[in-house]
Amino acid sequence: MQPIRINNYCFNHIHTWIQYDKRFPQFIEVVIEVFYPENRQAEGLVMFNHGFLIGNDLLYYPKKIIGGLLNDNPLFGINPSRYYNYTSAIVEHNWAMAFVTASHMQSVAMPWIDFGGNPRVGQDAYAAASYLIKYGATDEFYKIDEHNRNRSFYNRELILQTGFMKNNNVIFAGHSVGGAHAQVASVGFEKLQEIGKDTSRSFDPVLFDREFVPALSSAMSSWSAEERANPVGYLQLSPVDMKVPLLAPGMERYRDVLSESPIPGIMIIGECDNACLNMSQPPAWSSDAAKKTEFTQLSSPTSWSAVASVEYGSHCGYLTEKSPLCSVADIKNPCKSNKEKEPYKAGGDETLFTTELIKNFINLYPENDGFNGGFKGDFDQWRGSNFMKWLNRKSPDGVINLVPFSDGEYVSFARD
Repeated sequence: MQPIRINNYCFNHIHTWIQYDKRFPQFIEVVIEVFYPENRQAEGLVMFNHGFLIGNDLLYYPKKIIGGLLNDNPLFGINPSRYYNYTSAIVEHNWAMAFVTASHMQSVAMPWIDFGGNPRVGQDAYAAASYLIKYGATDEFYKIDEHNRNRSFYNRELILQTGFMKNNNVIFAGHSVGGAHAQVASVGFEKLQEIGKDTSRSFDPVLFDREFVPALSSAMSSWSAEERANPVGYLQLSPVDMKVPLLAPGMERYRDVLSESPIPGIMIIGECDNACLNMSQPPAWSSDAAKKTEFTQLSSPTSWSAVASVEYGSHCGYLTEKSPLCSVADIKNPCKSNKEKEPYKAGGDETLFTTELIKNFINLYPENDGFNGGFKGDFDQWRGSNFMKWLNRKSPDGVINLVPFSDGEYVSFARD
């Protein structure tokens, strides 16, 4: 489809197939939604992993077969940006924002099948971000790829019409299980390959055109570093992880890497969020410092990770629109019995806070930053940055309140 333009921003829906490694017949169908500046000079990309829309319903494959006859596809009916539309946060600094939807098994009846423990979904996000960096906003990536230079359809000049990134700098973000998946993408290509090899989730993706089957990309390992996503930060909104033997190993290996990565990382949890504080395996955070959590796994003497807690924060308060599936996570919450105020609902004050959070996080990064760039400073400068000064107070946006930690601060760092 042709991109849709609203004011100075464009929107496009991109549909492709990813083979995780050319040596193995493992494919995933993906749709990428992307918002990018009309001037095609994006200063960076926020790649968002959604938390409860990863995939399909129980009728996905019948719909897929019927759609093949009717020129329709069930993935086009899934629009994650509808629930996480924080795009006003990217406009001021001319950034782009994207979402990836993949056909991993998940449904309203069984929302836990891919509930956070599958690293493949984080690999999807990394592949999608790299796709946008190398090819821009187009379904016709194969016309640009040097791998296809001798094919009749090759048209390298197409990149002038489709490319929109000035660099390869990416903030990986996500909510719920998407927060855990963002941890995977944030480790970067080399670690994705290393951990993938060790865990039987090999990652050297090849892209396939969904209609022109013979057209495919070269393996990502042959791309230049500038053509692959460069993680410059990660943002986890109430991350939920899970372990299922053989199927879902969880994200601990990736958190071990992030614990030693010198890039800004922030975790936001909700005071009333049962899903991330109790149901997640392990919990995202706990007031008991001796308890194993995602946050303790992010700790090390060199960790840049930090956490903040939203008073009355729920699991679905981040959403820009209510979702019945996400709402299941908020049926049981630890605030109902001992708090006088209702936890936040989708499309309310917690949503507006999240938009301001992303806007201030983006402000960490300089304009006209080159390829393989990122935050310009050391840990002390990250800790004392304007972003942290904004976040580390009772009410960062003047509306919602944060819960203070035992030391009286509103942000806690994961350094041992």
